[in-house]
Amino acid sequence: MPSTAKRRWSRELTTVVDGIGISSQGPVLFHGYDPPPGGKWSDDVIPGKLGAFDRASGEECWMVPCEVGYGRGFAVGFGARGQVLVLGPSAHGHRVVRMSVETGEILDESAISVFDQASFSSEHVICCSPGRIFALDPNGLNETWSYSREGERYHQCVPLAGRVLVIFSTRGGGQGLLAFNAKNGEFLEVMIPPLLPVVHGLVATGGVAVLLTESLDKVLEGEAASDLMRSVALHHSAGIRDTLSLIAMSSTGSSMSQPEWIQVLETKDLDELPEASISADSGKLYLERGNQLNALDALSGRPLGVWTVPGLDERVDWTVADGAGLLAEEGRLSVFEFLA
Repeated sequence: MPSTAKRRWSRELTTVVDGIGISSQGPVLFHGYDPPPGGKWSDDVIPGKLGAFDRASGEECWMVPCEVGYGRGFAVGFGARGQVLVLGPSAHGHRVVRMSVETGEILDESAISVFDQASFSSEHVICCSPGRIFALDPNGLNETWSYSREGERYHQCVPLAGRVLVIFSTRGGGQGLLAFNAKNGEFLEVMIPPLLPVVHGLVATGGVAVLLTESLDKVLEGEAASDLMRSVALHHSAGIRDTLSLIAMSSTGSSMSQPEWIQVLETKDLDELPEASISADSGKLYLERGNQLNALDALSGRPLGVWTVPGLDERVDWTVADGAGLLAEEGRLSVFEFLA
C-alpha cells in the first residue's frame, strides 16, 4: 500500500505558475504570470516573473520581473556554476536570460531561435524544435551546434552521459530515438527505429534512458519480444497488446533484442492520453499515475517505493531532484520528500 508523501512545505500563490526548476542544491524556481482582467492579452507573449524559494523552508528568496515571458517554447533551469537560465519568448523574439541564483539579477541575455522544448546540463542547454536540434553554451549563451535532416521531425531531447537523445519521427508517422554527440552534435546512431506510434515521455539518469510509450512489439526483437508477450498475457488488465509501457535503454550497449528492461503498465485501449508521466534523477525513475508516484531503479526497473501525493493529479508540472519532489499546481507550489 502506498504511504502519503511527506510535504516539506507548500505556498499559495496569486501568480499563475507555468514553469518550475530544481537541482540537487540551491533554491527551487518558479516562473509565472499575473492573469489580466478577463484573461485576455494584447499579443502572444505573456509578461512573466521569476521567483526563488528556499528548498528546505519555502521562504521566498527573491521575486523579480522576467524578460522572458510565457508562450511557445519555454524552459527554466540551472546552468554552469548554478546560475539560473530562462528561455522563451519576449517582446523582441525568443531569448535566453542568465540570472544570479542569489538575487535574481540579470547577468546576460541573448537572442535565440524559436524552440518547443529544452533540457539543461552543466555544459549545454539542448533545444528542440520540429525542424532542428541546437545546443547553447550556458556561459556565452551562443549556439554551439545544430542538427537537422530532411524528412525528420524532432519532439523531445535529453542529455545523457556525453550524448543527446532525441525523440524523432519520419514522414511515415512512427517515432523513435536518435543519439548525438553532446559536444559537437555529430550523429551517432538510431537507438530505436521510428516504428512506435507515440512516445509520451523521455527521461535519462545513471547512464539509462527510459521511454514512456506503447506497442513495443513493433520494435522489440528476439528474447525481448518474447518477454513482452508474456508480460501482456499475464497483465491484470487482460488486454491483447501493451497500450502503455516503459522501456529502458543504456547509453551504450542496449539493443532491440536486449533492452535494459521493459514494464507493461496497461493493455487495454486508452480513450485519452494516458494518466501517466515520468521524471528521473540520481539513478531513479519516478512514474506518476494520477495522484500516485512510483519510484523505480532506473537501471533494473526494480520497485523502490510508492507514495500518494496530494495535488499530483492536478499538476501544472512536477519534477524530482535529490529526493525532493517539486510540484506546481495552478496557484500553489509544494515540495515533498521522496526518500527511496
